[in-house]
Order: sequence, then structure tokens, then C-alpha cells
Amino acid sequence: MQLNTLELQGYRNYDALTLATEGGVNIFIGPNAQGKTNFIEAIHVLSLTKSHRTSKDKELIGWNQSSALIRAQMQRKYGQVNLELQLSAQGKKAKINGLEQRKLSSFVGTLNVVLFAPEDLDIVKGAPGVRRRFMDMEIGQVHPGYLYDMQQYQRILQQRNNYLKSTDMNKASPEMMDVWNEQLATSGVKMMKKRKNFIVHLQKWAEKIHSGITGGNEHLTVEYKPSFGNSVGMDNQEHSSLFEQFMLKLTQGRDQEFRRGITLVGPHRDDLIFAINGKDVQSFGSQGQQRTAALSLKLAELELMHEEIGEYPLLLLDDVLSELDQTRQTQLIETFQSRVQTFITTTSLESVNMGRLKNASIFHVRNGQVLR
Repeated sequence: MQLNTLELQGYRNYDALTLATEGGVNIFIGPNAQGKTNFIEAIHVLSLTKSHRTSKDKELIGWNQSSALIRAQMQRKYGQVNLELQLSAQGKKAKINGLEQRKLSSFVGTLNVVLFAPEDLDIVKGAPGVRRRFMDMEIGQVHPGYLYDMQQYQRILQQRNNYLKSTDMNKASPEMMDVWNEQLATSGVKMMKKRKNFIVHLQKWAEKIHSGITGGNEHLTVEYKPSFGNSVGMDNQEHSSLFEQFMLKLTQGRDQEFRRGITLVGPHRDDLIFAINGKDVQSFGSQGQQRTAALSLKLAELELMHEEIGEYPLLLLDDVLSELDQTRQTQLIETFQSRVQTFITTTSLESVNMGRLKNASIFHVRNGQVLR
């Protein structure tokens, strides 16, 4: 998979930009607040139709602009593809080869990316919400139907929470609660099964990569931790059995949920558990171990996507190389070198192990302008 050209109009601080990119490594260098991350973000938005930095689309539209446009020409193994995404106050319009897509989920997955930014080092040590977002973003790229399941779940969850907050526990309708519970469990179980399957496959690659980085001295495990029960045996567990467990937990927690005004079980409270040699990395791992685990996870994403779609995604490294020591940076570079089209942002080439990079193309970014 290769991005050949990217065009931006009215996107953040880019009034108008058309840039031809190279198939190998593309390095964007410049001071902070000039547009390097905006460029990386635009590629990410074109992939997933949403930003990794904000949930408000209006922030992606340039100052005094009514809309923003991201357009790209890319090459996939089956041929050339033209993508277009327009953002405005009226919403998003997405086109593939000039044909408008009725659903954004039909657009997602055409361009696949793996993003690695400094905040991704918090996947291991950060809050559970960071890890849930990681799962949602990556699963959605290779299984666009998952995004629909997630949107349905979030809509039902919000409505159910509104009911819990606005209704007196003693006056709540049992029939209404049954409806909310059934709808929530139906959507939630679909998400749980897909999350479990994703983590099982990701674990296989992460374990192998982590062993290579640590010279075989450390064994990494990544386990999906649902909000109720555990993930053991979930692969073979009947859909109806999970649904019944979900319904039971919702019923058992009824009084506490009304007191707190929130739903206490479901995929919105899932987590991941990382362990090295059987020891919880989040609680007991060193910073170096936490960073190695996060790096292994990101490199595993590349291999998993290649396995799923038959070609490598783009790799977006947003100012992350300066956060990695020489050993981890070398491991990262050697992984993507000559296999993955890569976009790197940095304030200085001094933070990049240029001796390991071959034929990298360098672009200079200044005030929304990109020059060779």
C-alpha cells in the first residue's frame, strides 16, 4: 500500500497543499507548531474519518474556512485508488474513485495506517480509556463493520445513561429497562467477541517481536479483560451465553447504576492486561519495559494488518523517535525499512538514527508549507 499524492485544502493551517510522496521513508522536519503533526493527522483522518487528537471535526477546518478537503491518490495491490474526504458543518462526505459513499464505514479501510505518537507510550501505563480507543481504532480499520457496532453501542449507552440519570429508581419501568438492557447487550457482545479475536491475533505477533527486542529474555503477554467475567474460553463460548451473562450483570447492578446514574458493565469499561514474565507491566514494570511493550504492540499492528489485508499499511511516526533510545529506535527502523511506506515527523534530524535509514526523502515544514 502506498500513498502517492496528498492534497489538502482548508485543513488546519494548510490553505492549499499538493504533495507527491515517496514510496519509502518520508521525513518531515521543522519547528513545533508549523504543521508537521497536522500533515500526519490528515492522513489518519483520511483513513478513519476521525482525528486521533480531537473529537470535534470543526477543529480540523482552517480559520475562516467553511470546509476542509483531504484528497489522495494511492496504490493498492489491486490498483490505483482515489480518495476524497470533505469536512464541513453539515458533516462528512467521502468518495472513492469519485463515487460518494453512503456510509462512512464503506470508506474506512480503503487506506490503512498505523500511527505511533508519544501518547501511544501510554497504551501500557495509561488509563483504560487509552487502551479501549487503541482497540477500537485498529479493529475498525480491518473490520469496518465493527465501527457500526461501536456506534450503535455508544448510542444505546448514552440513551440508557440518560434514563438512569433522569428517572427515580422506584419509579423506573421494568419493561423500559429490559429494552435498554437487551439492546445494550446485543451490541456489546458483538464488540466483545471482535475485541477478543483481535487481541488473540495481536498477542501472537507482539510476543514474537518483544522477544526479539529483548534478546529472548522477556516474554510479553497481552490479555483482553472484559468488564465482567474473563476472556478465557471466550473464543468458544456461545454468543447466547455471553449475552445471558451480560443481561445478568445489568440486572444485578440495577440499584447501584440508578444511584450513580451510569452503566457499570459493558465494553465501555473493558481493559487490556500486559505482563512480562508473568508480572503486571502496568504496576510493576520499569519505564523501559513499558516502552518496549508499547513498541512491540505497534510493530505487531503492522504484521497483523499485513496478515489480515495482504499488504502493509502506512506507518505514521509523529515525533516518537526522539522518545525512544537507540536500541528501540533501531528495532523500529529495521522493522519498517524497505517494507512499509513511512512518514516521520521530527524537529531535528539529530534525534533520528539516520545511519540506519536508506534513501529517506526529507521535507521541510514551515507555516503550513512543505518544501523538498
